[in-house]
Amino acid sequence: MAPAEGARVLRCGGSAALVEVADLAQVLRLYEALLAERPPGVRELVPAARTVLVAYDAGETRFDDLTQAIIERWQAAAERAPEPDHGADVVEVPVHYDGPDLAQVAQLTGLDEAEVVRRHTGGDYRSGFCGFAPGFAYLTGLDPALHVPRRDDPRTRVPAGSVALADEFTAVYPRDSPGGWQLVGHSDIVLWDVERDPPALLAPGTPVRFVDAGSGS
Repeated sequence: MAPAEGARVLRCGGSAALVEVADLAQVLRLYEALLAERPPGVRELVPAARTVLVAYDAGETRFDDLTQAIIERWQAAAERAPEPDHGADVVEVPVHYDGPDLAQVAQLTGLDEAEVVRRHTGGDYRSGFCGFAPGFAYLTGLDPALHVPRRDDPRTRVPAGSVALADEFTAVYPRDSPGGWQLVGHSDIVLWDVERDPPALLAPGTPVRFVDAGSGS
C-alpha cells in the first residue's frame, strides 16, 4: 500500500509494517516524523538504508489503522522543508589518524594523507541507521572525495574503536569484529554500554563530528 509518492507500506509478519522509501534522507525524515508523533500501538522503530520497520502491538492497533497513521506522517514530513537540529547535541569523536589503510585511502582518492584527515574531520555527520553489531552506526555526510570501496580482503579481526570508511559511509567499530572497511584511525570512545540508557551512543539521527586527536597509542 502506498502512503505517498516514493514510499509504500508492507505487512511484515503479524505485528510489524515495513515502510520502503527512496533513500536514506527519506528514511531519516520518516523516522523523525514517527518519533515526534508516534502512532498508537507502535513499540519500536528500526531505520535502515531504505526502510523503516515499525513494530506494533496488534492488541492496540490494526495494520490498516497503522498504515493510515504512517501515511499522514509521511505526507506531512514530505511537505515540510528539512529543519536544522538546533537542540541536538553533537557527539565529538576524537580520532588518532594512524589506521593501517590510511595510505591506501590516500592512494585511492588521489589525496595525500593530511588532506584525507582534513576532509574527514571537516564533515558534518549524522547517524543514519545502526546495524552489523550493537552500537555500529552508519554515518552519513562523508565527503564524496573520500568514497572508497571496501577492502578486497576483509580482516578477520578489526579492533574496537577503529575509524573506517566504505562507500558513502564512515563508522567507528564498537567492538572487535571481522570487517572489510578501510581503517583510517582509531578512537577510545565507548559506543555501546549496556549500563547506559540508551546503550548506543550514536542512535539514528545523532549529529557527529570527528576531531583530530593527534598521534596516540
